[in-house]
Amino acid sequence: GMPLQGFDRGIRPLVKVNVEPEDTDDTEALEQGLIKLTLADAAVEVTATAKGERILACLGEIHLEQSILDLKTIYCGKAINLRISEPIVEFGETTEWFENESDFASFFDDKKPPLRQTVIPPYNEEEGLANTRKGRCRAVLSGRAAAIGVRVVPLAPSVHRALQDKKLAANSEDDEMLKLGKALGMNETEAPAILERLSQSLQSIDSNGNAIIQTMNFSEGSSVQGVLLDMIYAPSSPNNKEANESDLEGDTKKELELGLEDYNTLRDRVKTLGFSAGDETEPIATTEIDKAALDLWQRQMSGSVAAGFQFGLRAGPVCEESVYGILVVIESVEIALREDGAGHYRSSKPLSGGMVIGALRQGIRCALLSRPVRLMEGHLKLTLHSSLNGLGSLYGVLSKRRGRVLEDSMVDGTDLLLITATLPQAESFGLSPELLQKTSGEVTVPELTFLKWERLDEDPFWIPTSLEEREDFGELVNSGDCSTGLDNNAIKYIRLVRERKGLLVDSNRTVVAAEKQRTMKR
Repeated sequence: GMPLQGFDRGIRPLVKVNVEPEDTDDTEALEQGLIKLTLADAAVEVTATAKGERILACLGEIHLEQSILDLKTIYCGKAINLRISEPIVEFGETTEWFENESDFASFFDDKKPPLRQTVIPPYNEEEGLANTRKGRCRAVLSGRAAAIGVRVVPLAPSVHRALQDKKLAANSEDDEMLKLGKALGMNETEAPAILERLSQSLQSIDSNGNAIIQTMNFSEGSSVQGVLLDMIYAPSSPNNKEANESDLEGDTKKELELGLEDYNTLRDRVKTLGFSAGDETEPIATTEIDKAALDLWQRQMSGSVAAGFQFGLRAGPVCEESVYGILVVIESVEIALREDGAGHYRSSKPLSGGMVIGALRQGIRCALLSRPVRLMEGHLKLTLHSSLNGLGSLYGVLSKRRGRVLEDSMVDGTDLLLITATLPQAESFGLSPELLQKTSGEVTVPELTFLKWERLDEDPFWIPTSLEEREDFGELVNSGDCSTGLDNNAIKYIRLVRERKGLLVDSNRTVVAAEKQRTMKR
C-alpha cells in the first residue's frame, strides 16, 4: 500500500493566546478570519474551548505577531480591533511521597495533622475532603448506597514505562519499584515480582504517566464489605455533630452504630492484609453478604472504573490542570444490601455507572489534595550560537529564568560557541529581545522546541514554622492569603492559572472593617 500516514517532525505550537473582538458584532468576522488563517498557514492551530474561548496557537512569538497582523489586515475582511490575552501556559499537577510512607501499617494509622492546603480556602472547600486523610479518601456514592476506598500515590516514569511494556527496562534502577511495593504493603521484595503483581491488578493506564489498580485483596473479595442497612455509614459533619447526636434516638442511632462497626471492620482488614494476603496467610472468611457485594461490584460497578479514572485526572484539585504521574489504588468498597427472602441479596438503593464515575472523580481529587502538592511544567530545548564576549550575559539571563545549560561546544573554524540549554516554558516569553539586548547582539536568536514535562520541586503551601526557618526566611506575612512572603514560583503559577480560569484565588483579600482603615490624608 501507499505510505499515506504523515511523519512527525517534533514541531508543536509553543505560544497560545485567547483572541476575542473588542466589539461583539465582529465575532462572526473573526471566526471566518481564523478559519482562513488555518487554511493558509498549516503551522497555526485554532481551538474553541467549552467556555467559548478561541485559542490561537503558534510556533513562537514572532510567528504569533505575524499571524495576528495577517488576521487583522487580510483574513477578517474588515478592520477590527482584537483583544489578545497574555500567553497561556499549561501546567500539570502531581504529588510527592510522604516521609514515612514506606511503612504501610504505621503510615495507615499516622496521627500527624493534615497538610496545610486542606485547611486554607479556597482549597478546603473541595467536596468530600472531610472523608480524606493522607492520600486516602472514602468516596461515598450519591444516596449513601456504597463507598469506595481510594488511595493515591506517586508513580515514577520508570515504573509507568515498565507497566506499559510489561517488563523492566534493561539496566534500570529498581529503587522506585521497591519503594512503591513497600508503600502498597506488598510482601514481594524483588522488582520483577512487584511488577508482576502490579500488572495482574492493573485496570487502566494512560499516556500522562498515570495508572489505576485494584489491590489483590479487593479482587479476591477480602476487602469488599456488604452492609445489611438502607445506607452505609457516613460520619456527621463536625459543625452539626452535637445536634445530630441529640436528634438521634433508638433504632436510628443503633443503625448508625452498626454501620460504624462494619466500617471499622473493613478498615482493619485493609490495614492487616495490605496489598495481598499472600500464600502463607490464611484467607479471611468472607460471608455470603460480602460475596453478594463483590458480585454486585463486578456486575454493575466495575465497568465504570476506567471512565471515572480518566474523568478524575482530567482536572486536578489545585488549579484544574491535567494530572501527571500518579497511581490510583482501589483498596475497598462497602455496599448497602437488602435480603430478598430467598437467600439472595440486592442493593438497598439504585446503583449506576454514573454514580461510580462521580465518586471516583471526587475520591481521586480529594486524595491528591491531601498529599504534598507539586506542579509539572513543560521544559523547552533552546539552541543558539554565542561569541565568547556574550557568554557571561547569556548565562546571567538563563539563570534568572531558571534555565540550565546542557552543552556548550566550539564550532570548528569560528570563534562561536554552540549552546544547548533547557528552559521552563513559563519563563520563555520575551527571551529573544532580552538576550539580544543584554548581550549587545553577540548571540543568535534562540531556536525553541518542546523537550519534556518535568516536576517543579517546590511546595507551594510551605511556610516557615521552626525558629531556624523563620530566621532564614522571615516571619509569616499575613496578607489575607496566608502566604509565606517568599518568592515561591509554584504558588505564583497556581494563582496565575486560577485567575485566568476565573476560579477563586487565595490572594483575594476580604476587607472586614473598611471604615477603620487608615487613609493617606490623616
